[in-house]
Amino acid sequence: MPRLVACGATLALALSLSACGDGNGGASSDDGKIHVLVYGDASNKVEERIVETFNKTSDVKAVLDTIPGADYQQKLQTIISTPQAPDVFFNWGGGSIKPFVKADLLMPLDDFIKKNPELENKFLPSVFNSAVVDGKPYGIPMRGTQPVLLFHNKKVLDEAGVTPPKSWDELLDAVGKLKDKGVTPIALGGGDVWPTQMWFQYLFDRVAGPDLFKQAVGGDKSAWESPDSKKALNMIRELVDAGAFGKNYDSVKYTNGGSVALVASGKAGFELMGSWYYSQQLTDHAEFAEKDLGYTAFPTVEGGKGDPANVAGNTNNYYSVMKKTKHPEAVAEFLKLMYSDEFVKAQLDIGNLPTTTNTDDFIDSSGTPEYSRFQYDLVADAPSFQLSWDQAYPQKASSNMHKAVQQFFNGQLDTDGFIQAMQALPTE
Repeated sequence: MPRLVACGATLALALSLSACGDGNGGASSDDGKIHVLVYGDASNKVEERIVETFNKTSDVKAVLDTIPGADYQQKLQTIISTPQAPDVFFNWGGGSIKPFVKADLLMPLDDFIKKNPELENKFLPSVFNSAVVDGKPYGIPMRGTQPVLLFHNKKVLDEAGVTPPKSWDELLDAVGKLKDKGVTPIALGGGDVWPTQMWFQYLFDRVAGPDLFKQAVGGDKSAWESPDSKKALNMIRELVDAGAFGKNYDSVKYTNGGSVALVASGKAGFELMGSWYYSQQLTDHAEFAEKDLGYTAFPTVEGGKGDPANVAGNTNNYYSVMKKTKHPEAVAEFLKLMYSDEFVKAQLDIGNLPTTTNTDDFIDSSGTPEYSRFQYDLVADAPSFQLSWDQAYPQKASSNMHKAVQQFFNGQLDTDGFIQAMQALPTE
């Protein structure tokens, strides 16, 4: 889940969503346009460019509406079944769109694909299939795959005599050395909660392998009380108790740039975040991003059942189409741009990694060749790519899941309390 910024002009979000440019609020009154709703963050510059490209040749124009990242999920839930709903909207596939499919709000994309098979076969099959619900496709990949990586400030680590940790023990050692230097070892936007969750999803995978979470999200509640689950929770508690995140992490947010600035300014050494972090640092702190921003895979756990090459994060983002759109032909044409050479190059230039079948052809000539190649190889070699917990579970589970994550981190819930909270989550 990434972060905030504007669309073509500044977006005013008051009690209702108002569209960028004309204020009509989505496609409610069929203003002759298609409204494309996206998550507001540093990737919007590419989305603005693609909309401009589309509008050069299309009679039906596209309008890009953005909702700041911190508010996206809640606002989408609020407007999705109202006249203010967009024609096309950003999502994470998986559990994030199942409720909308059940409510018969989304258009199956079979007909689009029959007329233009490239809407499916231009994307990696494993990624495309993450937006298939009940055997039907409901999303076209956009942006790119987003593995969660451990980012760091090279200068801060050098001054503390720390190298990027390859193992959990090395990470704990780095925490001690950074604390001795008066630096917060790990920046955490705990005020948003979902960044805290990233520590859980990776540690559970490293300790237990991918099957434990698959069992849990599939409805096997006993998975949460397994020895591996308890071991992972104990390791999280050990990291928090070691002072890895400082004491004020719940007053810091990623979505307003707070945690990003801590790393860029040298006040923190590490931050665990999705691969969009690179483009966010380029936007907020360009000089730091170009000179001192480093990145590695999540550390291994000795004796763990999870393959050290496994990754966690967001398989991709998707555009889904509302059944009510008055301009399906224009929407189908717009979606074609998600596999265009222009789209692939533009995403690579800001550090995003599209999942088109031709992405590899453009990596070495992109604006971020080393970073893009690192991501590409990481994802290509991963035996398992675990979807972020709050995207794998139904959306209605997110609030209680985040609450449990935050309270366990804060010590308000013990291990048994966390397990009980996760067992109570709906899986359908």
